[in-house]
Amino acid sequence: MTAARVVTVGVILAAVAFAAGCNETGARPGVLATAADTADQTLIKVRHYITRDGVQKSLVEADTAYYYEGSQSFELRVVTVTFYDADGAPTSTLTSNEGTYQTMTGAMQGRGNVVVRSADKTRTLKSQELNYDPGKNEISTDQPYTYDQGGNHLEGTGFTSDPNFQRMTTTAPRGRAAEGVVLPGQ
Repeated sequence: MTAARVVTVGVILAAVAFAAGCNETGARPGVLATAADTADQTLIKVRHYITRDGVQKSLVEADTAYYYEGSQSFELRVVTVTFYDADGAPTSTLTSNEGTYQTMTGAMQGRGNVVVRSADKTRTLKSQELNYDPGKNEISTDQPYTYDQGGNHLEGTGFTSDPNFQRMTTTAPRGRAAEGVVLPGQ
């Protein structure tokens, strides 16, 4: 057999093997399911009011919401949450790229460029993730964050606090205080 004939036979065998691999009976690679593919409901331009005893507690808004009946949760995209006090007046607003809302517990999580601003615009918290646990009435993150209030600046690698930042515990705190710092017991 000549070299040209060996090359021709090799090309034909390769073409046959390639064609055999293109049939529909072979194994298919896995397909990654997205939120839109697996959601029980998809909602566009969502506004969800959360109330307790007739008083508005928060307003959750999202460009898109994917509802999952099994876990009774919403996966949200482009999120704005406005929080209200006991009298129904706004206290702060959270914005984030995405989030999760658990309908049974009321727990919320913001992810991606999370920014929380007080209603009077004097306090701002920024992080990549923020969790709200209504059972404990606390917000927390284990991600780096910054908190600014007037000339005061605080940052750390995580924190836990009540929603009004009256009782805050932070990990690896650092920052500056424009008015000075009063240490406990001083």
